[in-house]
Amino acid sequence: LNVYRVYSERISAAVAQQGAIATQMSLVRTMRSAKKEVLRLLITFIDKSGPPEAEPMAVAKGFIPPVLDPILGDYKRNIAGARDPEVLTLFATVVEKLKSNVVDEVPRIMEAIFECTLEMITKNFEDYPEHRIRFFEFLKAINQYCFPALFNIPPEHQKLVVHAVVWAMKHTERNISDTGLDILHELLQNVGRTPNVAQAFYQQYLLSLIQDVFAVMTDRLHKSGFKMHATLLRLMFHLVQANQVTVPLFDPSTQPPGQTNPAFLREYISNLLITSFPNLNKMQVSKFVDGMFDIKMDLPTFKTHLRDFLIELKEFSAEDNSALFMEEKERERQAAEQAAMAQRSAVPGMLKPSEMIDNDL
Repeated sequence: LNVYRVYSERISAAVAQQGAIATQMSLVRTMRSAKKEVLRLLITFIDKSGPPEAEPMAVAKGFIPPVLDPILGDYKRNIAGARDPEVLTLFATVVEKLKSNVVDEVPRIMEAIFECTLEMITKNFEDYPEHRIRFFEFLKAINQYCFPALFNIPPEHQKLVVHAVVWAMKHTERNISDTGLDILHELLQNVGRTPNVAQAFYQQYLLSLIQDVFAVMTDRLHKSGFKMHATLLRLMFHLVQANQVTVPLFDPSTQPPGQTNPAFLREYISNLLITSFPNLNKMQVSKFVDGMFDIKMDLPTFKTHLRDFLIELKEFSAEDNSALFMEEKERERQAAEQAAMAQRSAVPGMLKPSEMIDNDL
C-alpha cells in the first residue's frame, strides 16, 4: 500500500503539471502498471482468504480499513483517464467474499467510486469499456450480498443506482444489458423481501421501471433479453394486481375518488401503448393489458402472450423475430441431441469413447 500511495502521488503530480497527456508518458504508464499489480495482489489475497486462517470478519475489520483511504481517495481524485478499472474489481471481490461483514463500509466505497465512474461511462456507449462492465459487476455484488447498504446511502445516490441499472438495461452491448436486467430482477426481489423499504421504493420507481422495461422490449434492439423482459413485467404487474403495492402509484389530487393502483395502471399502460403504437386499436390493447394483469398466468404463458403482442406490432412484423423464440429453440435443440444420443447408444459401437459415460468414475 505504501508503494501504491507513492506512485499515486507521483502520477497525480505529473497530471497536475502536464495535464491529461501525462497518462500517455512511458514513466507514468510504468507507475500505473505497478499500481495495477498491487491491486491484483490485493484482489488475489481477498479472493483466496478464508477460514480458519482468515475469517471474513477478521479480514473485514483488520485488512479493509487500511485499504480504503489510499485507494478510494486516489480513485476519486484522479482524472478519468488515470482511474484503474481494477479498483472496481477489487471492491466487487471484497463485497462478494466478505458479504455482510463489509455492509457498513459500502456507503463509503460507493461515495468514492460510484458517481465519478457513472459520469465516465454514461457519456456514450463506447468509452471506458473495462470500467463499464466492472462497474456493473460491482453494483451486482452489492445488490446480491450487501443489499441493506443501498438504503444507507443518500437518497440522490439511491436514485443514481436505479438510473444506472436502467441505463445498463438499455445498453446496446448484450453483456451489459443482460447484467442490467439481472440486477433489476434481483433488486425487485430484494425490495419485496424488505417491507420497511418496499412501499417507498414502489411509489418512487415502479411506474417508471415498468415504462422503461416496455421501452427496451419494444425498441427492436434487445430481442435477446426477451425472457427477462417478460419475467420483470410479470413480476411488477402481478405485484400491483395482488395489492402488494399499498401506496398510491398516482397523484391522488389528479384522480377520481376511490381510484386503485390496478385500475390506474391499466389505464396508464393502455394510453401509453395507444400513443406509442398508432396501428393498434383499443380492442387489441384492452385484450393485451387484461392478460398482463392475469395472475394465474405462469411465466411461459405470459411470455407467449407478450410475444404474440410484439409480433402484431407493425414495427416487428417485417423483421426477423427468431430471437424472441430463442429459449424454445434451445430446448428443442437439446431434446433433439438427447434423442439422437439415445438412438445411437442403443446400437453397440455407435458411440465414440469420449461420448460414453463411465459409471465407475
